[in-house]
Amino acid sequence: MLDPIAAAPHVFARLDDESESRHVWSVLGRADLLRTVYSEGQPSTGVDFARLARLIEAVDERCSIGATLPIVVQLTTALPILAAEPGPARDVAERAVTGELSVALAVTDMHSGTDLLSMGTSAVIDDLSVVLNGAKSWIASGMSADYFLVLARKNAARHFTSFVWLLVPSSAEGVSRRAVDSNLYPCSGMASLEFRDVVLPRDVLVGRSGRGLTTFTRHIAVERLGSALWGVALCRRVVQRTVGHLAMRPHGDNSLWEVESIRQRVAACVVEIEELGALAASLGRKVTDDYDTVAGAMLKAATGATVASVLSECAQLHGAEGFVRGGLQELRAQAAAFGVGGGPTEVALSIVADGLERVFMVWDRERAGLIRGQREDARPPRV
Repeated sequence: MLDPIAAAPHVFARLDDESESRHVWSVLGRADLLRTVYSEGQPSTGVDFARLARLIEAVDERCSIGATLPIVVQLTTALPILAAEPGPARDVAERAVTGELSVALAVTDMHSGTDLLSMGTSAVIDDLSVVLNGAKSWIASGMSADYFLVLARKNAARHFTSFVWLLVPSSAEGVSRRAVDSNLYPCSGMASLEFRDVVLPRDVLVGRSGRGLTTFTRHIAVERLGSALWGVALCRRVVQRTVGHLAMRPHGDNSLWEVESIRQRVAACVVEIEELGALAASLGRKVTDDYDTVAGAMLKAATGATVASVLSECAQLHGAEGFVRGGLQELRAQAAAFGVGGGPTEVALSIVADGLERVFMVWDRERAGLIRGQREDARPPRV
């Protein structure tokens, strides 16, 4: 089967590290490449592991971290949530996957951050309308999105069933946005949003009332898988760049690359990258098929640690050149988002700790299967 990415070099030639996230989304969508990451070409059918990895790798190769981040979030979380529901939500998902419009996932509250049960953004719902109030921060592509997929509280109870999804047009009266004051993600369209007495028709509700947080928990696992695949692609690219740099730097009669201690440090980075890639491959089907939250949390924790370790080491190996504009020290600072965005590493590890009983059951099944296999192998062949 022809690889659609390999068959579209002219599409990626239109992208570079200064491309804005909205431009990247539009170019990929109009070339019909966004829908290739889904099993049957539709966001409602879930992502395909290999195709998602291939597209993320191709985007990372051409574009900045700031531009790539919204692509990963929309593909893995926003569009699948929308496409699962009939009506306006699914229509918006279909228009988005063609690149006609974009949707920003608006979950993180201005003040409570990833403590979602403390969320202050609220939705008052009656038979005809919804009134939205609140504020969100660090919303990728928020400055350019046509719609916001907003997670809001429908009642005051600090409970899992207190949340709903709303599909909010960015042009609605009472909606305002401003760019986040940061120079680390210039192509991301990162925004802070405010919703002040935003009156919307009831059909902006996405999915069943009270299922918002449950749906988010399922789909954030897929986003964490996407983040792991992106982390592998990014780290591989940076290590190759670092080896090229070291090979060009003279050291005595040879180059820095010939220094054995440096070669070992680079090799250690390669081992870390391959470990993360193997973990993603091992857990990928659990995430894409079963929305396994513990598997997603494992990937999240491993990705943050691996990206931080590899990029820190490579930035150090670049010496003073790592501090130039666009150098590896800047990239290292940007990549710190892998350990924070989508829930910090500490939260991910808590999810893994809460799910240890499930992990141990899997270990026991695998160990039992291995023992049975060994016993069968030890049997003499029938004659």
